[in-house]
Amino acid sequence: MEIKTVAMEIPEGTNIILGQTHFIKTAEDLYEVLATSVPQARFGVAFTEASGPCLIRSEGNDQSLVDCCIKNLQAAGAGHVFCIVLKDAFPVNVLNRIKECPEVCSIFCATANPVEVIVAETAQGRGVMGVIDGYAPKGVETAGDKADRKEFLRKIGYKL
Repeated sequence: MEIKTVAMEIPEGTNIILGQTHFIKTAEDLYEVLATSVPQARFGVAFTEASGPCLIRSEGNDQSLVDCCIKNLQAAGAGHVFCIVLKDAFPVNVLNRIKECPEVCSIFCATANPVEVIVAETAQGRGVMGVIDGYAPKGVETAGDKADRKEFLRKIGYKL
């Protein structure tokens, strides 16, 4: 077995959601989840089949984001993985609905941070073992950091 990391492309101003799924209708179902959760959101969705024709299936309302999802899944090369690239919304707006999608098995990450996918490769194919999401901690939050966090959450409308 060979283990490698694959960097995901995350365009400026977007978030990425990666997960494991299992059925051909995933791309359409995730499209419906996103389109009905945050109507102004721009997004791309792609999903890799792991049997039959083993195609990358895709949907979305922004072709550049669809293309980004496809490129990310081609780079990872693992079956039954989905990629969503989301603009004008945050993962927190859609994550619970994505988790409720019957085909979704698990979520690897939902982030705007740099992401590396840890991929294992055997004679059968590739699988995602996990992700590296962002960077290691640099310290512990101070009183000033806490005040900044609270101010930021109120500025973007997530707290009163």
